[in-house]
Amino acid sequence: MITFLSKLFIKNRDDVSSPKVRQAYGFLCGAVGIALNLLLFAVKFLAGLFSASIAITADAFNNLSDAGSSIITLIGFRMAGQKPDPDHPFGHGRIEYISGLLVSVVILLMAVELLKSSVEKIFHPGDLSFSPLIVLILLLSILVKCYMACYNRGIGRKINSSAMKATASDSLGDMAATLAVLISTLVSHYAHLQIDGWCGILVALFIGYAGIDAARDTISLLVGKAPDASFVQEVERLVLSHPHILGIHDLIVHNYGPGRTLISLHAEVPADEDLISLHETIDDAEHELLHKLGCHAVIHMDPVLVGDEETLRLKGLVQAYIQELGTGLGVHDFHLSRIAGHVRDTGLAEDARRADIGPAKDAERADAGRTEGTGHIKISFDVTVPYQFQMTDEALEQKLSAFLRSLDDSYEADIDVDRV
Repeated sequence: MITFLSKLFIKNRDDVSSPKVRQAYGFLCGAVGIALNLLLFAVKFLAGLFSASIAITADAFNNLSDAGSSIITLIGFRMAGQKPDPDHPFGHGRIEYISGLLVSVVILLMAVELLKSSVEKIFHPGDLSFSPLIVLILLLSILVKCYMACYNRGIGRKINSSAMKATASDSLGDMAATLAVLISTLVSHYAHLQIDGWCGILVALFIGYAGIDAARDTISLLVGKAPDASFVQEVERLVLSHPHILGIHDLIVHNYGPGRTLISLHAEVPADEDLISLHETIDDAEHELLHKLGCHAVIHMDPVLVGDEETLRLKGLVQAYIQELGTGLGVHDFHLSRIAGHVRDTGLAEDARRADIGPAKDAERADAGRTEGTGHIKISFDVTVPYQFQMTDEALEQKLSAFLRSLDDSYEADIDVDRV
């Protein structure tokens, strides 16, 4: 049915990267969900009323809460689709996450109310009516909820919507809860055991679990969830496919809602290449990320000396040392610079001068007229450290600085620790 309706009402329905198409899918699934949940509520409420079953009545109100949740989700999709404005330059996409959080709160409140009613039923049980019609209604509800879970999960994956994926999980929980109600009805009739209240508690627990699970997912997105590993790998692949880009690091992904992603990263490029040519390469990489992954990118160039023996030697020593400290540690953005001490130049004094290490630069420092130079070598690099690594950033910096000084007391470390 959803596939048929999408063909009728959604233009360019396969262009799921378009915010308008995502919004249309959200409206469609929300409207169908409201209609089906209201139908289930009406049928189950009447069945519970006539059978005096608290479990069936509880399950009916669960469907009513699902209809309310669908309305909140539908409104959320509508508001999230608004265009950027001066106060919200990156759009309103995160409203979709907020609407998902509100749905979670509604589900949890309903679970608490149903739990209270079920406990009362345990202490004050009553006779249940039974009829093949009630069994048929419950079986039909299970099938409808299974269908809703399937289409919500399918569309959620298609448009990458956490809200719709949560709705699919909620439908699966409802299906299991209704199955518990069906079991209690059959046991009460054929085994004459009053487990209606206990099944009502089970229904409430299913609903509560679904609410907590949905809240956890939406809160994680609002707080700032780490990007998927597959997305990071694709960014690396695309950027490194461009000529003269030797490596990337310090990748940061900013999520402003589904389809609204901004990224920033550092790209290592040869220091001796033409600056204009490198700038064009970086522009090409940014444009490709926008067209292929739909994310706006800002790329910072980090020039590195390629083939400098001193740089390569020291980097190899540092890499070997940090591997002894723990697994998962890495080094990037490694470069050297010479810090000259107080220098006199035919009557004029200069403060410390900084220059990249290399044969050509060393020759420049031998200018005629310069005398009495003393200095040291500054070694700058970043260390990537897993979050689970126990050593503090300060302790790690001290260890690395001490290691470099043990190699040569003229080495001065400038270290940045990146937790990944």
